[in-house]
Amino acid sequence: MGASRDLDFSEYFAARVQRFRRVAFALCGDWHGAEDLVQAMFVQLYRRWRRVRPDTADAYARRVLLNLFLAGRRKSGREYVTSSPPEAASPPGRDTPLRLDVERALAGLTPRQRAMVVLRFLEDLPVAEVASLLRVAEGTVKSQTARGVEALRAVLPAPTSEEW
Repeated sequence: MGASRDLDFSEYFAARVQRFRRVAFALCGDWHGAEDLVQAMFVQLYRRWRRVRPDTADAYARRVLLNLFLAGRRKSGREYVTSSPPEAASPPGRDTPLRLDVERALAGLTPRQRAMVVLRFLEDLPVAEVASLLRVAEGTVKSQTARGVEALRAVLPAPTSEEW
């Protein structure tokens, strides 16, 4: 039985679009790029909607999003950290110094490390699911996530009690 009978695509879109925008932004660090990724993800998802099972729709959408992100990184090359942030619009109330530092720090990771860190800590996915999504061994997820977190710790300031 296809997902279209159990779950309407427009309902799925409305319920999930903000979540996937947040994940896409964490992956690419740019709201415009995140919008493009999410739009492309939902277009691909819509094309295959009749074959998507409701219980795996989120996992399938996440895989499509990751594939689009990683394919785009391979085509455009690696992101580079700059001394000043780009002139990009951010949602209101989101321009805190720590947030900007995290965005810059994430940009310094390789695309796969960044994807692993985002999936493990923003999406709170287990190691096994991240490994399955990225088609790598669980040990690779563990080691690359640890290296990514270590790289983030090296460039981010220690949080103060005021930030908590």
